[in-house]
Amino acid sequence: MRPLSVSIDTQSLKNNLNIVKKLSPNSKIMAVLKANAYGHGLIECARNLYPIDGIAVLNLSEAIDLREHGFEHKILLLEGFFDQSEIGIASRMGIDSVAHCHEQIEMINQAKPKKPLNLHLKFNTGMNRLGFPVHDSANLINSLIQNPLINEITLMTHFANADEASGISDQLNQFHHIQNELNLERSLANSAAIIKYPESHYDWVRPGIMLYGASPFSGTNASEFKLQPVMSLTSEIIAIQEINAGESVGYGSSFIAKKKTRVGVVACGYADGYPRQANSKSPILVNHKQTHLLGRVSMDMLYVDITDIFDAKIGSSVELWGKNISVDEVAECSGTVGYELLCAISASKRVPMRYVDGKK
Repeated sequence: MRPLSVSIDTQSLKNNLNIVKKLSPNSKIMAVLKANAYGHGLIECARNLYPIDGIAVLNLSEAIDLREHGFEHKILLLEGFFDQSEIGIASRMGIDSVAHCHEQIEMINQAKPKKPLNLHLKFNTGMNRLGFPVHDSANLINSLIQNPLINEITLMTHFANADEASGISDQLNQFHHIQNELNLERSLANSAAIIKYPESHYDWVRPGIMLYGASPFSGTNASEFKLQPVMSLTSEIIAIQEINAGESVGYGSSFIAKKKTRVGVVACGYADGYPRQANSKSPILVNHKQTHLLGRVSMDMLYVDITDIFDAKIGSSVELWGKNISVDEVAECSGTVGYELLCAISASKRVPMRYVDGKK
């Protein structure tokens, strides 16, 4: 069997949830488990995040999966309904929805669900992606309060730059212009805002990437916030090549040795979710010693410098990211973000996944 595998540390997941609770003691927690829990497994992560107040997913199929596995939490569809046929199912199964445009409200009016729906009204405060205009808030909220098809209403927005130097102040000011005479609940803070902007926490917080032990801030390690990595991507050396100065390894001969070099061939490639664009600074752990990537990542293999790891041999352990190698650092060496790498593992559907309790 190919030695590549992913382990998910459920104890680290619980630790990261506790960090969220400490940072937002007066807020309810809507755990973001979209994209198969950022590649970590929707159902198992939901089980190990209990108790939480709500779960946010993207598709109705994910929400149905949670209900069929016995989850009675509040479940929220983050982009709302994509088709009118989804509304009756959501109503019957008690699934809440974001509404970000008038067309979605019209879908509800036409579907006439038997059980009124709970809505998160999403307002565009500056991200310019999804959301109703703030200046329309009074008319919109008043009409929905009077609509017998609508039950609870929560006011919502999403920050574009909570992880950047520009911060959230402009969007937060825009959100404060939303009419809220009825003191409707509010949901604003993503992972970056949970960590950096307590003034944005309000009634609900929506932790995503921080639950999985990765940093929402570029150039800042998650350990600075006491977050623990949940996913470990590990493999083994399956072959060893010794090349001389002037010789290359891999496609395109992108690495040319300047001296005699011992190369470990690792069973992992871009089809498994490791980034093809990773550069030679990308850290890799072999036999618990840090080294780095060599050459261009192939579909099924990559190459690592083991010249100075004298005990490295075929079968030696390799950590691509996890407890010792930060997924954020690998992402930075690949010109991307940790989110993409974690999600890519699930998308590949090639890597076996197992769940472990780090306490045991």
